[in-house]
Amino acid sequence: MNKIIVIGAGIFGASTAYHLAKAGAEVTVIDRMDKGQATGAAAGIVCPWLSQRRNKDWYRLAKTGAAFYPGLISELEAAGETKTGYARVGAISLHTDRKKLIEMKERALFRREDAPEIGDVRLLDPEETRALFPPLAEEFGSVYVSGAARVNGRELRDALLRSAERLGARIVYGDARLVMDGKKLVGVEANDVFYGASKFVITAGAWIKELMQSIGVEFRSKDLKAQIVHMELLNAQTDHWPVIMPPGSQYIVPFENGRIVAGATYENFTNFDWRVTAGGMHEILAKALQVAPGLSASTVLETRVGFRPYTPESIPVLGELPGVENILIGNGLGATGLTAGPYLGSELARLALGEEPGMDLSLYRVDRALQ
Repeated sequence: MNKIIVIGAGIFGASTAYHLAKAGAEVTVIDRMDKGQATGAAAGIVCPWLSQRRNKDWYRLAKTGAAFYPGLISELEAAGETKTGYARVGAISLHTDRKKLIEMKERALFRREDAPEIGDVRLLDPEETRALFPPLAEEFGSVYVSGAARVNGRELRDALLRSAERLGARIVYGDARLVMDGKKLVGVEANDVFYGASKFVITAGAWIKELMQSIGVEFRSKDLKAQIVHMELLNAQTDHWPVIMPPGSQYIVPFENGRIVAGATYENFTNFDWRVTAGGMHEILAKALQVAPGLSASTVLETRVGFRPYTPESIPVLGELPGVENILIGNGLGATGLTAGPYLGSELARLALGEEPGMDLSLYRVDRALQ
């Protein structure tokens, strides 16, 4: 039997562990439960098709990740997971310029040719737009995409880990110390216990640099701090409201029971400063209320902080660590973690099992992120 250790239990590691356990591997997951884990803070939007980002390598991953979700959620639900955090509620991408909205619609229709999961694509006038999300300002029209979804990162991660445990995986919470014998990793120490394995998968998110330095590897990554505000809109039936994608980098994601999430800040090199700041909250709320002034009377429930891992050119890396016999790495998902993480976890599991990947991973080699 394959004996594999996964270090890091964010969405990437949780998916990897689940797919390894499903394939019959003996899996141990070790996670330090750091404050600011990106998955625990994130409110995900699965809607890559409207993006104007020009990087084809990024879009390929995001598109494939979005297409992977329905099958994964069906699997989890069949296994008894009723709380996966995933809901296909659609999305509306806003703009005040009708010409730009028409261009956006045309882009979505073009991309639907090889991504039918986009679903219906419609151009909505301001009145139709506000009917779907009443707090919005009156001037915004939108493009509606029915196939888009929201994801609660904590709930999906937990559903994957519970499912992995049911399949025999062991979850350990503690600080992992890598134990090398020459150029081979022989085990991990956590909570004064030694865990041996034949393969090791490292999905340590924004903390990977520190872990790799412990074995003399310089990993080129950086963390971007994101603050995300959670509000409650009283007496509003928000369960099926669509995700809101305004112009720019902000977003608004409605969840059940009146909860509305707005975010996020993009803060470079904060050295894992997980404080909620007045400036961060001001930035988020000012932009959110400009787009949706109807949220001004909502209750501020909490602000979450997460650290997103970025590798060079903001493209993830996935595969074997050069120069070390039995380490696989998955890192650098950044803001695409909840869109691509579940799919890439399944690919990382394939690699750990010695199977052929489902897509060409040569563009995401780990050596791109090494000094």
